[in-house]
Amino acid sequence: MKNTLLIAVSIAALFAAGPALSAAAKEPIQPIPAAKGQDPATVELGKKLFFDPRLSRSGFISCNSCHNLSMGGTDNLKTSIGHNWQQGPINSPTVLNSSMNVAQFWDGRAKDLETQAGGPIANPGEMAFTHDLAIEMLQSIPGYVAEFKQVFKSDKIDIHEVTHAIAVFEETLVTPNSRFDKWLKGDNKALSSNELKGYKLFKDSGCAACHNGPAVGGNSFQKMGVVEPYKSTNPAEGRIAVTGKDADRFNFKVPTLRNVKMTYPYFHDGAADTLPEAVDTMARIQLGKTFTAAENAQVVAFLDTLTGDQPNFKLPILPPSSDLTKRPAPFAK
Repeated sequence: MKNTLLIAVSIAALFAAGPALSAAAKEPIQPIPAAKGQDPATVELGKKLFFDPRLSRSGFISCNSCHNLSMGGTDNLKTSIGHNWQQGPINSPTVLNSSMNVAQFWDGRAKDLETQAGGPIANPGEMAFTHDLAIEMLQSIPGYVAEFKQVFKSDKIDIHEVTHAIAVFEETLVTPNSRFDKWLKGDNKALSSNELKGYKLFKDSGCAACHNGPAVGGNSFQKMGVVEPYKSTNPAEGRIAVTGKDADRFNFKVPTLRNVKMTYPYFHDGAADTLPEAVDTMARIQLGKTFTAAENAQVVAFLDTLTGDQPNFKLPILPPSSDLTKRPAPFAK
C-alpha cells in the first residue's frame, strides 16, 4: 500500500512538472546541473593547489590570482598581471562552469581542464615556474607528500597528478540556481516582464545562435566580427594559432554568459568595460543590429538573471613549507 502511494505521488508530480519541463526543453538555454560527485580528498587537494602561490616562481601568484573565486572566477582586469608584473596578452576567462567548455583558453589550445592547468605554471609570462621545479617544491613539503599519497597511492608526485587534482576541483565550480534557471524550471515569478522582454530580444536577434546550452556559450568557436570587422589593438588572432588554417583567423571560443554581470571587462581583449557596451558591440558587429537604449537595457536585464550560486567553501589551510630557503627569490628572473 505504501509503495503504491509513493508511485502515485511520483506520477502526479511528474505530470505537474511536465508542462514546465517540456517548455524548458524548447529553449536554447538549459539549466546548469549540479556538480557531479567527486572524490572529496581529490577535490580538497586540488583546492589547495589552486590557491597555492608556491606553484609560481615568485611565490606570489596562484591560479586564484587570475581566476578569483570571489570575483566571478576572473580578475576583472583588461588583461592579467603575471610574473615580474608583466601585462598579459589576453583577458582571463572565468573558471566558473569551465568544465562545460568545448575546450580551454580563448583559442581552444587545451582540450580539457587538466591540460589547461599545466599551462600557466610553466608560462614565463604567468607563473613562470617549470613543471620540474613545481614538482620539486611539492615533493619537499611533507603535508603535500602525504596528501598526494592518500589520493594517488604513490610516494612520487608528478605533474599529471597535480593538473588532475586542480581539474577535479575546478569541475566543482558550477553556479546553478540562477533566477533564469528557476524560470526555466517553471517558476513564472522568477523573472520580471522587462527581463523576459530582454530574453525574447536575445533570442529573436540571434544572440542564442552562439550563446546557448547550459553555460550559455563555451560550446563553439565563432568569428569575432561577422558583419563588420572587430577593431582591436590586441595581437591575438584566435584559433588560427592552433589549427594554422586561415579560415580560423579571429575565431575565438564563445564565452559563457553565466555570471556575466561579474566577469567584466569583456571580450578576449577586455575592451568592453560594461555590459551595455558589450551588448552594443556584439549586436553591431555580429548581427548587424543597432539596439535602442531601451532594448539594450532589456538585454542587460536578462543577462543579470544568469548569476547563479557562487562557490561556497572554506579556504584551504596550505601545508607549510619545510625549508623556505629553497624558494627562488621573489620576482627573480
